Amino acid sequence: MQNEIELSIVMPCLNEAETLEACIGKAQTAIAGHALAAEIIVADNGSTDGSQDIALRNGARVVAVREKGYGAALRGGISAARGTYVLMGDADDSYDFGDLFRFVEQLRLGFALVMGCRLPKGGGVIMPGAMPLKHRILGNPVLSFIGRLFFKSPMTDFHCGMRGFTKAAFDAMDLHTSGMEFASEMVIKATLLNMPMTEIPITLYRDGRSRPPHLRSWRDGWRHLRFMLLYSPRWLFFVPGLLLVGLGAIVFARLMLGPLFVGNVGLESNTLLVAGMSILIGLQILSFYMFAKVFAITEGLLPRDEKIDKALRYFPLEAGIVTGGIFFCLGAGLLANALLLWKDANYGELGHLVKLKFVIPSIIFILLSFQITFSSFFLSILRLHRK
Repeated sequence: MQNEIELSIVMPCLNEAETLEACIGKAQTAIAGHALAAEIIVADNGSTDGSQDIALRNGARVVAVREKGYGAALRGGISAARGTYVLMGDADDSYDFGDLFRFVEQLRLGFALVMGCRLPKGGGVIMPGAMPLKHRILGNPVLSFIGRLFFKSPMTDFHCGMRGFTKAAFDAMDLHTSGMEFASEMVIKATLLNMPMTEIPITLYRDGRSRPPHLRSWRDGWRHLRFMLLYSPRWLFFVPGLLLVGLGAIVFARLMLGPLFVGNVGLESNTLLVAGMSILIGLQILSFYMFAKVFAITEGLLPRDEKIDKALRYFPLEAGIVTGGIFFCLGAGLLANALLLWKDANYGELGHLVKLKFVIPSIIFILLSFQITFSSFFLSILRLHRK
């Protein structure tokens, strides 16, 4: 049986008595003007200013959401929606719900997510006083750029509060965040799941509230950035780990041949030790990358990655053990050679060249052997299937 309600309009609400009626009124006018089968849901997050009564008086359905937070309110309201399509928008009158049919048109064409874009780069318009300068030139553009860089998303404005999507797409995204980072999570999940997406330019108006906004710029900006990093092990772990291993290995290999002089600066055993530290730290970070990817894929937080599957096929636990064993033998051999030289020196002070060529590399290789071996074991544990 086909769903009788085509569109559910969800407005998160926390003390929006000043603007809620205007938002509902604009939505109702658009619904009537386009003869839509629609419902209006006010996802109330514990208002104490009578917002619930205003919503009911104006024909909206109120869904009480006890868990605090912007994302929690939206998740509660959207979960209660009965429409095939859902349009979400803030209840502070900063978005024009009269534009809702533009979103419905794109959803009818088959898009799973239709984002509004407030930024001029994407054709949007920001009215005077509608967005603080730090959000306009720093927060939204920078965080959206990071999102596009990390996840290859086509969206220009990651944080627009007005967007439409299918109820089926929302269920597939399996969103969990409770704060403002909910906006980023939706775009990231839709991108990772290869959902068809599009963006339409909209106008952001100055909100009609007399109180300060719920948004806290630096706190919520950090929460968005933190979420992006946690969902992108490549940029959080792989890139810095690879840089540390690569640079450390180049310097380490060169100094194994002997001291290096750059002008009046001599690079010797101390630099060799630092290069070895760089390799160890980098390899540990790369291990975290593999741990994070495998765990996230196993738990369904990230989709399967063919590159990871291929790497694990060609480098199973046994290969890790063998590689660790090779490094251990190299380290043990160098250390044994250093011990023999120490014996020849009657167990006295070893020469500087002996330390440089044998002692420091032997310690680094032995540490690498244990790190590779036990990381391989832990990675195998993470890949075990659970009931």
